[in-house]
Amino acid sequence: MLSTVSTKKYLEYPDIKEIYTSGCKKNKSDFEVGLEYERLPVKSKTFKAADYYEQNGIYEFLRAFAREENWDYITDDFNIIGLKQGHNTITLEPGCQVEFSIKPQKKIADLKKYAESLDEKITPILNQMGITLLNYGVSPLSTNKTINLIPKRRYEVMAKYLWGILSDVMMRETAGIQGTFDFESEPDAMQKFKIANMLSPFMTAMFANSPIRGGVDTGYKSFRALSWLNTDNDRCGFYTDFKSDETFDDYISRVTETPMIFINRGGCPISLGGKLDFKEFMIGGKNEFYPEMDDYLLQANLCFPEVRLRNFIEVRNHDCGSKDAPYSMLAIYKGILYGDNAMAEIEELLNGITLNELNELRYNVPKTALNTKFGKYYVKDFAKEILYIAEKSLIAQNLGEEKFLDYIKSYTLEGISPADVILKNWYGKWNKDLSKLIEFIS
Repeated sequence: MLSTVSTKKYLEYPDIKEIYTSGCKKNKSDFEVGLEYERLPVKSKTFKAADYYEQNGIYEFLRAFAREENWDYITDDFNIIGLKQGHNTITLEPGCQVEFSIKPQKKIADLKKYAESLDEKITPILNQMGITLLNYGVSPLSTNKTINLIPKRRYEVMAKYLWGILSDVMMRETAGIQGTFDFESEPDAMQKFKIANMLSPFMTAMFANSPIRGGVDTGYKSFRALSWLNTDNDRCGFYTDFKSDETFDDYISRVTETPMIFINRGGCPISLGGKLDFKEFMIGGKNEFYPEMDDYLLQANLCFPEVRLRNFIEVRNHDCGSKDAPYSMLAIYKGILYGDNAMAEIEELLNGITLNELNELRYNVPKTALNTKFGKYYVKDFAKEILYIAEKSLIAQNLGEEKFLDYIKSYTLEGISPADVILKNWYGKWNKDLSKLIEFIS
């Protein structure tokens, strides 16, 4: 009689750890930088959020661009939710925010060149459809109550599950910029992960660019950052204790101890409603389902910490800003994470800051950004030192990339964020005229 014993291999912890160890690059010369760049689509005449379904809406934009530039569709249940060409993608966030994800490059200039060429191609099509992409962190007029979710099934499940009072704002209204960075070993990865987390509240403050929402001053310089504070504390914030001996296993534990939202089977999301965490799922499964690698990858993707660890480091906590903002953000991290001495200098600068203090800072900077009091000093005092360390390191790297800091230096060295300029104009020469803001951030 033939054996009926299953030969299927279920997921084990060594399989998970391989995700992270596979990212180790043998030579620093192979290090690259990646960019994800979200923007807010609005109708050019009304300033309302552009809808997926409407005539001359986002669905029609995707089809027109794919047809003209020969990009492939990304679909979900036969609905077009994005486009791809090689390693580059144009995808949609839940409220139709348009995201460029660009294949990592060794030089920031190469990322910038590709993003600008993509902009040149999409702009005529957007203009024909009366759509403008805004370089801004939160929807300036439409709010989540009038912004439809795109037809992506996982977003429907997430919208029902995420329990924070501003989770719908985060999903439907916000836009950010994210960067990815490489590592050469597990200790190198965990040091960079720690440093990037330490930097995150300071970077949030420096790039704050979302004070006006729903046509009014919110009282916050980064309403986008505020929305993340009120999304789901189980899966947001810091996934580190800032200890010097942390390992990949520590990060995996954070991910596996986070409640599960759903799994996919046969292309369909199956809601788990947070009733078990991934560690429990690995022990006993759920009903007839047992853990597979794709389940862990999904679980890790549904964790939204300030900095995310994959087979690279992903920094996530910056408002979308001017077209030069993404490259300033990348330059700061590249200077610090890829420099010979810069990480040690950041650790010395921030020496003694506790996890509780960083959490408190994370909660305070959305409101007051660089003017947030921190001990005897202000965040702007630390931000200037961070810029100095990054610039010195970039100069030593001898690629001329310190020039990409010029955008953020023009704000930070004056002790202000982009939000401060917007607020000054809002109450000054713009006289609270939303059309002036839209013109400024287009």
